[in-house]
This record gives sequence, structure tokens and C-alpha cells, in this order.
Amino acid sequence: MKLRGRDAEREALGRLLADVLAGHGGVAVIRGEAGVGKSALLGHVADRVTDWQVTRARGVEAEREFTYGGLHQLCAPLADGLERLPSPQRQALATVFGRVPGAPPEPFLVALATLTLFGDAAARRPLACIVDDVHWFDPASVRVLGFVARRLAADRVAVVCAARTGSGDDVLAGCPELVVRALQNGEARALLMDHVHGRLDAAVCERMVDESHANPGELLKLPRFTTVEELAGGFGLPNGRGLVERGEQSYTRRLLALSPETRLFLLAAAAEPVGDPVMVHRAAERLGIAMNAVAPALDAGLLELGQRVRFAHPLARSAAYHGADAADRCRVHRALAEVTDGEQDPDRRAWHRAHAVLGPDEQVAAELERSAQRAQHRAGLAAAAALLARAATLTVDPARRAVRALAAAEVKFEAGASDAALVLLSTVPRQHPDALPSVRAEQLDARIRSMCRGDIEASTRLLHAARCLEPLDAESARDAYLDAFAAGVRVGGGDGVRALRDVAEAARAAPDGAGGRRARDWLVDGLALRFTDGYTPAVPALQCALRAFRKAPSSGAGAAGPCLVAAVAHEVWDDQAWHSLAERAVQVARERGALAALPMALEVLADARLHSGRLDDAATLLDEAAAIREATGARTAHDGRLLLEAWRCDEPAMVPSLDAGSRDVSAAARGRLSGLAEYANAVLHNGLADHDTAYVSAQRACEHEQLGLFNWALSELVEAAVRTGRRDTAADANGHLETRVGAVTTEWALGMRARARALLSGSEAAESHYRESLERLGRCRVTLQRARTQLLYGEWLRRENRRLDARRELRAAFDYFDQVGAHGFAERARHELLATGEKIRKRGAGTRELTAQEEHVARLAAEGMTNSEIGGRLFLSPRTVEWHLRNVFGKLGVDSRRALRAHPDVLHGDVPSALDTRRRAMSTTGSRPA
Repeated sequence: MKLRGRDAEREALGRLLADVLAGHGGVAVIRGEAGVGKSALLGHVADRVTDWQVTRARGVEAEREFTYGGLHQLCAPLADGLERLPSPQRQALATVFGRVPGAPPEPFLVALATLTLFGDAAARRPLACIVDDVHWFDPASVRVLGFVARRLAADRVAVVCAARTGSGDDVLAGCPELVVRALQNGEARALLMDHVHGRLDAAVCERMVDESHANPGELLKLPRFTTVEELAGGFGLPNGRGLVERGEQSYTRRLLALSPETRLFLLAAAAEPVGDPVMVHRAAERLGIAMNAVAPALDAGLLELGQRVRFAHPLARSAAYHGADAADRCRVHRALAEVTDGEQDPDRRAWHRAHAVLGPDEQVAAELERSAQRAQHRAGLAAAAALLARAATLTVDPARRAVRALAAAEVKFEAGASDAALVLLSTVPRQHPDALPSVRAEQLDARIRSMCRGDIEASTRLLHAARCLEPLDAESARDAYLDAFAAGVRVGGGDGVRALRDVAEAARAAPDGAGGRRARDWLVDGLALRFTDGYTPAVPALQCALRAFRKAPSSGAGAAGPCLVAAVAHEVWDDQAWHSLAERAVQVARERGALAALPMALEVLADARLHSGRLDDAATLLDEAAAIREATGARTAHDGRLLLEAWRCDEPAMVPSLDAGSRDVSAAARGRLSGLAEYANAVLHNGLADHDTAYVSAQRACEHEQLGLFNWALSELVEAAVRTGRRDTAADANGHLETRVGAVTTEWALGMRARARALLSGSEAAESHYRESLERLGRCRVTLQRARTQLLYGEWLRRENRRLDARRELRAAFDYFDQVGAHGFAERARHELLATGEKIRKRGAGTRELTAQEEHVARLAAEGMTNSEIGGRLFLSPRTVEWHLRNVFGKLGVDSRRALRAHPDVLHGDVPSALDTRRRAMSTTGSRPA
């Protein structure tokens, strides 16, 4: 069939396929409203790749609950390549597809295995992956598909997907898009005339085109089901209805023209989520449907029977299901439940049974509850939440219904569906405030509103819930106190400090739980001491809490835990706990699919990566966290982005981040953001050697005394105050620092204290303090701070006229800051080097710049990694790594890995990259040397 008005789209898709044949993988997400012709364009692609390997899939709304169901459709035709995958990857896919038993694999491993599988297939013949209605894929499959689509640089793979506008706007966000719009009126008229038999009045034609919004799908329906006389008589689609509603209504009219038996068969096909023809036919037999009843549906073009039962359009499936009466839907689900193997697929059987009843049914509800428990063990939180929610609606006993609704809300929230969780909580009766479900519902409601909406009253509400829980469940009460602490820390400022003191006083008087001491209990005790008795008395309990968390099998601190535990690690200068707990929190959240906790865990890990000098890694983690928050509707956090921009010396980017943060947080919570912004500004301006501005910001940051930030702000204030001649202020800030460091014995704390002492010392003592700081910080993971000490030591040596010694320290500081992208501090070190008389080697003028990805690949290859090992590290296919290396060889003028290892710049982190453009531009601004 001719595609009218789609020349530009066909040309774009043709270029994509040509690029793939040339060895450059590509992706296109075709976006448009229902009926606009997305499926037709997918068909055009399929017609162009008849000699390729082709794997096709279609999203099904009813199948979104089944984790990796969409991925299974895509990978099934490539199953023979599973045996060629590396063992961990093969095990990951085999586990999620139910081929072998095992613990749920890490999602990134599943994605990497899929990428390798596609690359392996494409090595023999170009591969086309064509997906219709990708917006109805399950979220896990969408994430894998997006992961693969963004890493096809050198694999002969084309990924072409169709997503409906309005339903799938966020699906595969960031991938190249091909937006398909309504036809031009001339093309729309021609399309309509092509399909009308007989004469059609021009005026009527214009009206039909106008009322259909020139949507091809809507236009094509009209002549099929309306006679020319009716059209000529002025029939038009009703005004004020959406295309989807009108489309479903059109399918409903087509269904009504069929016999009741045929409609019942279509209902069975619509209710069977997998499209398994065997299951549909078995259910039809149970329902007493003769096989010849299928023929009218096939003749009407509503259904296709093959390896899968396919409807002509998702709206046809929707019309077949929702157009049936409730009694028939129950009959069909009952039949499907009866033909579903309870041993092999108990969860789907339970799901059908749940829809086979119209009223409460405790037996079915209990079965759904058991299915939900199994789903949680498989990391299917979204499926578990759906099962629990349905179980709650089927529960007879009101008290048990409240318990199940509360459980469903908890899982919904953990899975990132905060709005759905709040709706479920609204069904839990609150008329008995002393009843355990009522109090726990209030607690969960407050937690959700604190974490996702920045509710300033959350800490007070959580404190009230904790007090109510004390006589009912002491352990749950302590958990509520911990939630209240987390909410108070998020608020920050004066309101946050007052809330934290109220929580601390109540927590100190609360009874212990009945069981043994948990990590959470140590943390509650430590925070209670911290906000009543002060810093020093609280340190032992806070350190015990961190040790207990590191020993615990999981993160153990709940959805809010990563940020609170990280703040405590900062508070007691424990970089090892900070890094290890951040890494574990991300791992646990990924494995469980816990989208409420994952963004916070990613942000904490990004902060750890940042301070260990991995700024690019931090940026990647922050981008992922932001994407998850946007997808789940959670409040966006700007903390990590502000610090990253400060260390990168990207002052222009800090302003919009701060403005956006002020919009995203509540009025009271701006105190925390304000304190963080002042600290970030102090880092930025100390890096630029603008110590006057840094001094003002550091002073303001110290006034906030935020948990985990005060220590760092004190260090910035000492440096800025010394450099601006305010030695009294510097000595006072150092006094606070000495008090805090005196309560701990970590290398991080002692190293920072030695640096502050060096800044305040006379010539004789300063050098020993600088050397002590370098030695102690060298045993820590906060490598940015060690480089800061190296820079300060080099500056001190230059002032002592020890130029050769100064050059050694300043060169090391410059190389480090330049390599990691801390541009302000690198520029400050460069000015100091120039002042010693050293000439800094310019990069080769003729050298072509490497991209950030090429730079990373080059360094790993120079370290001796194979293409497969590099691919595993960077989540790329080996062919993509090879492609990047060819570019690296060309740009650096080398022809082998041996030559790459011998290149004078690669292993020393001096590979010319795209970041150098910004660095050179910054060097012309002339940051003021200290």
C-alpha cells in the first residue's frame, strides 16, 4: 500500500538502514498519535529488510505487569545465540526468561547480555529490531531496549520502535525520534478518495478531513463501515472526543456486527495477555466456542492468527475487552484460569481468577497475596503491587483489606508509583487512630509526601506516628523516628533544626524494640544524641551505626536511607563507609527495581565518585537519577549537580540549577538547599582563587550547620579566611574543626585537620603538617581533597622560594585536576606553575580531539584490557569498542595497541579530549593566583 504524505519519513528511515549496512548501528523512535501511521512505517521498514535478520515485538497493555515480557518477545528469535554469550550474561538472560532458576540478576547485566546477543547476531547478518506500541512494554524491557539503542555505534543493528503520543512520551526518551504528524489536507483528501467506492461530495470530503484531524487511521475507518450515501448525507465523527475514544468506538461498531460467539472468542483473545494461540483455543473450547466462529473476525481484519494471536490495532483489543459485559469477562477469565497450569504459571492463573469474580473472594485474594510475595522475590515490585492492590479489593474482612491495601501502597511506593500509593492509602480507614494499620498508613503517607513532594510538615507527622506506634509496635516506632530524622534533614534551615531537636528528644525517651539491636536502632540513638547533647557524645553511636550497616546483608535503612546514612558518614569523616554503603545501596535498589530509593542511592554514589575524582562518572549517575525522578514524578534533587558544577568551575550552570532547585523544593526546605549552595559557591571561588567571595559563602554555609556538610564548610572557611588575612576567623573555624576531629580517628579527619593547621602555622611547622595531610589523605578515597592539599603545599613552597620543590607538588596537582576535570583548581595550579618559571607543554596543535568515550576506551586499552573487558566495563559491545579504538588510532596517529601504550600522553591521563576546549577557554580568563 502506498504511504501517502510520508516521503520525508521514508527517506529518514532509508538513511538509517543505509547507515546500518555501512556498519553504524542506529535507532529511531517513531512517535505520533493513534492512527497516524506509525505501524505502517514499521511495515515499510520490514519490507526493506527482507534479507536481514528481523525480530519483531508488539507491546500489550495487559502484559505490562510481567517483567521482561517485552524483552522475551524480542530475544526469542535469537535464542540460538544464547549459548555463545559469556557465562554471566547467558545466566542473566536464562534466569529472567525462566529457563533456569536463580536469583534475579542485576538489570545492567541483563541489558549488557542483550547488547551482546544483538551484536553476535549482527556479526553474521544485519539485524532489524522492530517494536510496535513500545509504550506498552514493561518498564524493565524498555530500560534494556534504551540501553541497547544508545550503544549501537559499530553493530549492524537497527532498532525502530513506535510509541504513541500521550501514552509513551517518556518511553526511550533521549533516543533519536521521528515524529509523525497528521497528513496535509491535500494528501488526506487523496487518501480518503482512494478508499471510497463511488462519488463523494467535495464539501463532505473537506468536512470529514477536518473532523478527523487528517488522521490516516480515522480516515481509513470511515469508508469501511459507512456507505457512500451515508457519507454524502453528512455523517461525521462527533466533535469534542479524542482520537483514541473515537477509534475504540469504531472498533466497537465493527464488533457489534459480529455474532455473539465470535465476539466471545475475541474477548478471550483480548484477555489472554501473552497472545498464546494454544491458550486462547483451549479457553475457547471451555467456553464452547466452535472454531468456525473465528473466521468472521479474520475476514473483518480484526485479528491475525499465527505464532501469536495479534489484533489489528491495540484499540481493537481494547474494544473487544471493554465492549463486553461484565459477566462475559468473568466467564472468559474463569476459562483462562482453568486452562492455565497452576504449577508452571501460578501467578497468571491467580490473575485470571481475580478477574473471574465480581465481588469479594477471600480465597482468590489470598492466592494473589502469595503471588505478590513470589513477585517480590523475583524483583517484580510493580507486578507485586498490582497483585496486592487487586487482593485488597477482593478482601471480605475490612481489617484485612486495610492491611493488604497498606502492603500494596508500600510496594507501589517502593516501585516508584507514589501517586498510586497515595490513592491506595486513602482507602485505609483512619477512624481508629490508635489502630496499627491507621498509624502505619499515616506514617507511609508522610514519608511519601516528604520524599516525593517536599512536604514541610512531614517530620511533625512522622514524629506523631512514632509516638502512636510506641505502645503498638516499638520497632516500627523507631523506624518512624528514623523517617522523621530523614524528613527533618531534608527540610534543613531553622525549621529543620527545630524539627530534628523535637524528634531527638522524643526518640531518646522511646523504648527499645523487642528484638536485638539493629543498625537502624544505633542510627536513631546516635542522631538523638547528636541533636540533644551535641557532636562529641554522639560520635560513638553514629560510628556503631555505620559499622552495623556495613555488616548488614542489605542497605537496611529504607527508601530514605542512602542520603541519611551518607550524611552521617560525612559527619564522622568515614569515607570507607560512605563509599561501600553507597555502592551497596545502588546495587540493592537496582536488583529490587526500587525506583523510590534508587535515585537517592545514585545521587549518594555520585557524590562519592565526585570526591574520589571521577567527575564524569558522577555526572552519568546524576543524569540517571534525574531521569528516574522525572519518570516517577518525584521531586528533583539538585544537591549533587550543584557540587559537580562547582568542582568543574561551571558557574553559569550553577545558577539555573539553583533556580530550578528553589522552584522544586518547598519554602521551608530551601534552607537545606541554601546551605548547600553556599558551600558549593565556596568551593567554586576557592578554586578560582577568588577567596573574598569564597569567604562570604563559606561563612554562610557554616551558619546552617547542616548534618554532614558543616565539616566541609569549616575547611573551606579556614582556607578562604587565611588567604584573605582574616586569621581570627580562621582560628575560630579551626577550633570547631579541632573539636570535631578530636572525637574521631579516621585518616580523612586527621588529614583535613593537618591541612588546616598547616594554613595557620608559621614556616617551621607548616611543612610537617602539609606532609602529614598528604600522607593521611593518600590513604583515603577523597582524592580531590588530597590534591587540594598538594596545591596548597605547592603554593606555600613557592612563597618559601623553594621553586623546584614547589614545581613537583604543583605539577602533580595540576595534572590531577586537569585530568579529572576540576577546571578551576587546575587553572589555579597552572598560574602557580607559571609563577615558578615552569613552561607547561602545549598539546599538539595538529592533534584531533578525542571524545570523552574515546578517551576512556584509549586509557583502558593502554592498561592492557581486551575489547571484551573494556565493553564489560563501559557497557559497550566489543564491536563498538573496536570502532572507538579505530577512531583513537587515527586521531593519535598510532596503528597498534603497543603504540598506544607507548604514547606519551595516554597512561598519564593527558589524552586530548573535547573537554580541553573549555579548559583552554577558561585559561584565557586569568583566574587570580593566590
